[in-house]
Amino acid sequence: MKNILLGITLAFFFTNIQAQTVQEETLVFPESMQSDMDSLYWDWQSKYLISIDENCQMTSSNPVVSDSIYIDRLSRIPSVIEMPFNDIVKKHIEAYTGRLRNKVSFMLAAANFYMPLFEEALDTYDLPMELKYLPIIESALNPKALSRQRASGLWQFMLRTGKIYGLDNNTLVDERRDPVKSTWAAVRYLKDLYNIYNDWNLVLAAYNCGPGNVNKAIRRAGGETDYWKIYPFLPKETRGYVPGFIAANYVMTYYCEHGICPMDSQLPAISDTIHINKDLHLQQVASVCNIDIEQLRSLNPQFKKDIIPGNSKAYALQLPNNTANIFIEREDSIYAYEAKKYLNKRRTVAVSEASTPKNAKDAKYHKIRKGETLGGIARKYGVSVRQLRDLNGIRGNNVTAGKNLRIR
Repeated sequence: MKNILLGITLAFFFTNIQAQTVQEETLVFPESMQSDMDSLYWDWQSKYLISIDENCQMTSSNPVVSDSIYIDRLSRIPSVIEMPFNDIVKKHIEAYTGRLRNKVSFMLAAANFYMPLFEEALDTYDLPMELKYLPIIESALNPKALSRQRASGLWQFMLRTGKIYGLDNNTLVDERRDPVKSTWAAVRYLKDLYNIYNDWNLVLAAYNCGPGNVNKAIRRAGGETDYWKIYPFLPKETRGYVPGFIAANYVMTYYCEHGICPMDSQLPAISDTIHINKDLHLQQVASVCNIDIEQLRSLNPQFKKDIIPGNSKAYALQLPNNTANIFIEREDSIYAYEAKKYLNKRRTVAVSEASTPKNAKDAKYHKIRKGETLGGIARKYGVSVRQLRDLNGIRGNNVTAGKNLRIR
C-alpha cells in the first residue's frame, strides 16, 4: 500500500514539474516584442523624424520592483479590462522595461501622434480607452509592420478581415497601413467581437488568433470562458497576447518609474486631410509644397509606390496643417508638376506596322489597288501567298487598298 501511495505521489510530483516546464517552453512573446530596434527604425520611414531627446537621461538598467508594487500599480490603472498580475504578466513587463526599453522610448514618441486618433475612435464607439495600447503589442506602432502571417499595419489586419471591414488593397494602396482607416476598422471589429463574447480578455484573444481558435479552446477547456482557464488550450502566440496587453498598459503608464525617456518626435502634432481625386505622386507634393518626402511617407504609409490613384476613387492625403494650406493654394501647380515624369502610364498607344530594315536594299513593295487580291498579287510577282503573309504579318487573304505590301 505504501508503495502504491509513493508511486501516486511521485507521479503527481513529476506531472506538476512537467506542466511547469511546458508552461516555460510555451511562453511566446508577441511578434512586435521580438524585432530589434534597428529593424523597427528601418521598417518605419519616419526614422528621420524621431531622435533621442537630449533633455532626458535614460538609465541603462531597470530598477528592481517587488511583486507587491507591480500589483499595486496595475490596480491603479483606470480600466474596465482587468489587469491581473502573475508570473507570465511579470515576464512581459520585465521584457518591456528591460531589453525592450529603447523600443518603449521610441513608441512613447510615436504615441504622441497616434494616441489622439485611437482615443477618438474608441470614444465614438464607447469602448475602453485602455484598448489604445493594443497596437503596442500588434505592431510596436509601426504602420508598415508586416507579420510572418502577412498581417499588416498598426492594427495588423489580415487581408480577408481587412476587406470585411472596408480596407482595400491593390498594387498601389494598402489601406491596412492607413492609420486613420485601419483604426476605425479595428474599433468596429473589436466592438463586433465584444458582442460575441461579452468579455474583453476573450475579445483580445480572438482579435489575435480569430474567434474559431478561441471557441475551440473554450470547448477543450470544458466550456470555461475565463481566459486564464482556457490559456493552455490557446495557440502559443495567443497565450502571450493578453499578458503582453497588460504589460503594454503598465509600461506606457509607469515608464518614468523605470527610468525610460520618450524620444523626441518631429512628427506634426496636428495634421489635416486633403481629398485627392486625380492621380498624384507624393514627390509632386513634396517638391511644390517644400516638404520632406520622408515625412509625407510617414504620414501616408498606405501608398506603397508613392502614387495616389485618385482617378479610380478619392483618397485622403494627410499633411501637416501649414502644408495643407499651401496645397490648397498651389493645387493646380502640384498636379501639373513634372506629371509626365512621375505619372507616365500611357492611356493610348499606337501599334507599329511592319517596316523594312534600313539595310534591306533589295526589298520590294507593291501598292495595293482597289479590287486586287492577295492571290492575284502573289501570281503577278511569282511568289507564294504564304510568303506575302509572313513578310507582312497578314492572317487570312484580306488586303486593304492604298497600303504598301512587301513582296520580298
